[in-house]
Amino acid sequence: MKRMILCFLLSLALAAVSFAQEPADSLQRVSREAPAEAQASGEQTAEQLWNKANTAYINGDFHAAADTYEELLSRGVSSMKLYYNLGNAYFKDDRIGKAILYYNRALRLAPGNDDIRYNLSVAEARTKDNIEDIPEFFFVTWMRDIRHTMGCTAWSLLSLALLACMLLAQRISLRKAGFYGTVVAALLFMLTTWFAVGERREMLDDTSAVVMTASTAVKSSPDKSSTDLFVLHEGTVVTITDRLDGWCEVVIADGKKGWVEGRKIEII
Repeated sequence: MKRMILCFLLSLALAAVSFAQEPADSLQRVSREAPAEAQASGEQTAEQLWNKANTAYINGDFHAAADTYEELLSRGVSSMKLYYNLGNAYFKDDRIGKAILYYNRALRLAPGNDDIRYNLSVAEARTKDNIEDIPEFFFVTWMRDIRHTMGCTAWSLLSLALLACMLLAQRISLRKAGFYGTVVAALLFMLTTWFAVGERREMLDDTSAVVMTASTAVKSSPDKSSTDLFVLHEGTVVTITDRLDGWCEVVIADGKKGWVEGRKIEII
C-alpha cells in the first residue's frame, strides 16, 4: 500500500515539474507547435491559420502574422504559445503596447517561463515611461518569486502530493517521526495551496491593464475637461481601482493615480 502511495506522489511531483518547466522559444523565433485547442478540435482551418501565421512571421511579415494569430483568438483558440507568438509578432512590428499585453497574458498561463519574462523585459525597456516601483518588504517579493516558479495547476498537484504525504506520515509506526512528518507535510500543504490560490487569483485578475495609445493624459476626475495630472505612454502597465461611465481610475507603480478613458487601455 505504501509503495502505491509513493508511486502516486512521484507521479504528481513529475507532473508538477513538467508544468513548471514548459519551454518557449526566444524572441527571434516562434513556437511552431499548434495550440492544444486547435489540435483537439480537429479543425483543419485553425491549423492552417496557425501554420500561415508562423510562415508569415518567419518571412518577416510580422503585421500579417499578428493579424492571423488574432484571427485564431477570435475563433476561441487560446494558449500560452499563441499569446507568446502574438507578443513576438507585435514586438517585431513595433507595436509595443500589444506586445506587452500578450506577453503578460502568456506569463499568466506559464509564470515560471524564463523566455517569456525575458521577452517581456525587453519590450518594457522600449516603453517611454520610466516609473520606479514603490519598495516592498523583501519577504513579499521573495514569496511572490517562488509562487511564480510554477502555475496554478502545478501548485495544485504539488499540494495534493503533500496532502498524501501528510496522510502517509500519520501511518508511520514511530510516533515521533510520524508526528514531525505530519507537521512538516501539513505546513507545506498549506503553503502550496496558498500559492495555487494566489496563482489562480492572479490569472483571473481583471484590474491589470496596458496603455494602448501612443500617449494619454491622466485626469484628476472622469471628465475630459478636468485637470491633466500626468501623461502615460504606450506599453505602461496600470492597475484599475475604479470604473465610472467609460472611465477607469488607475494607479501606476510609483503610487500616482488618476482617471483615463477605458478605451485607451486594455485589460490583461
